[in-house]
Amino acid sequence: MVSYEYVLGGVLVSLLGSIFFMIIHATLNGKKQFKASSGVKSKGFERMPPNGEFQREMQEKSADVVIVGAGVAGAALAYTLAKEGRRIHVIERDLSEPDRIVGELLQPGGYLKLIELGLEDCANESIDAQKVFGYALYKDGKDTKLSYPLENYSSDVAGRSFHNGRFIQRMREKAANLSNVKLEQGTVTTLIEEKGTIKGVIYKNKAGEDLRTYAPLTIVCDGCFSNLRKSLSAPKVESPSCFIGLVLENCDLPHANHGHVILGDPSPILFYPISSTQVRCLVDVPGTKVPSIASGEMVKYLKTKVAPQIPPQLYNAFMAAVNKGNIRTMQNKSMAANPLPIPGAILLGDSFNMRHPLTGGGMTVALSDIVLLRNLLRPLRDLNDAPALCNYLESFYTLRKPVSSTINTLAGALYQVFCASPDPARQEIREACFGYLSLGGICSYGPVSLLSGLNSRPLHLFLHFFAVAIYGVGRLMFPFPSPKSMWLGARLILSASGILFPIIKGEGVRQMFFPATMPGYYRSPPLH
Repeated sequence: MVSYEYVLGGVLVSLLGSIFFMIIHATLNGKKQFKASSGVKSKGFERMPPNGEFQREMQEKSADVVIVGAGVAGAALAYTLAKEGRRIHVIERDLSEPDRIVGELLQPGGYLKLIELGLEDCANESIDAQKVFGYALYKDGKDTKLSYPLENYSSDVAGRSFHNGRFIQRMREKAANLSNVKLEQGTVTTLIEEKGTIKGVIYKNKAGEDLRTYAPLTIVCDGCFSNLRKSLSAPKVESPSCFIGLVLENCDLPHANHGHVILGDPSPILFYPISSTQVRCLVDVPGTKVPSIASGEMVKYLKTKVAPQIPPQLYNAFMAAVNKGNIRTMQNKSMAANPLPIPGAILLGDSFNMRHPLTGGGMTVALSDIVLLRNLLRPLRDLNDAPALCNYLESFYTLRKPVSSTINTLAGALYQVFCASPDPARQEIREACFGYLSLGGICSYGPVSLLSGLNSRPLHLFLHFFAVAIYGVGRLMFPFPSPKSMWLGARLILSASGILFPIIKGEGVRQMFFPATMPGYYRSPPLH
């Protein structure tokens, strides 16, 4: 028996070694991430003639930075850069309180970034925010609790869940209260470009007037439906699924202060608190279409397909929410960051990078990016040398990779693993993932630390993902292997590779695992 274990262990170690060799090989043959800005088309820009009128307007500019959008990323960025002494002009399409069904769960890693930015009071009792200490995972009537590894942090550090609109409004208020922030309602239509450099934006204000504003740096963070994205990146937006959103009133979650994930059919169902009296329910539907609300198909789907999969403690509240009829839907989007560095402008937030919202990692990535960008800009007094600044900020795209690629890859991979599938190999991966996480110890602690944004090491993600696959193979081989189980085990490994490697390729193998080999990693601040 002992010799059998040694043989199996040797096989598995060899397998991991082969996989890692594949990553190194892909890295050495990878394409460069950054593309020269000279190849950018003029679409989306308004070119300005180099005349005296333009020079006069530039001299009269009242901002150091123009920020397009005042959502989570834009509002947090405006406050942060203003606290650094920059003059900020923020233009937001709608300054009324947003009403969204996502952006409601901030992971502990994101909360730590909020503390770094001095914005932690925006996610406290003033908006009835709830602390979140981990997840409960349900499958086929069984459940396991996965706690965040918070032992080494202060008692205030945890996840936070809340109404997204309340959170955004608090950050907008904090930013607007600073004397060097101008927060204005308006719709940005065009980036102003002169000789390959972005000089500002054209926007329509609340009164309908067409105006221009100029600044040495324009930061676009106008969300997942950005109309400026194509001017600053080469996006490939995917739509893996839709969310159906409900609010459950006055009910207690089976595990208090935890998110709940039901590994349902065809895909996950989520529950988490958004206030002291409300629980958000998100039902995932793969693809781009959901049952029609108007025809009654939606209610029928929720009552006949989804309700039987809901934990008994939440069933009555779920049915009451369905009968109440306040059902919302939203298309989920995923998009790897693929910037086209252009002097004078930069993308941030969901306009730049998106991942499946299953793991609630979007705000953590955005806040981490803001901390990084603030630190990169901190030594610069003058932002007017746009080409030098653009060259310097290429480091941003490399330095953000450990956090963003870990969260993005985990979100994409977990979504595929958690979805039901007729493929026996995919079924085994799903079973293995639930079993692996239920083992506790490092098998629980490790993946949850990655999910929470507290661990940003892509290699740890890679190792845990294939540890799940190997655990699944071990389950198939126990107590004795058979030709059928060996074949299914091989398919399981291939299926796991087919899930993970395309996501890693999209993130950039070299940037993700070997960032120190990227030229941008060594950029120094321009001297003035």
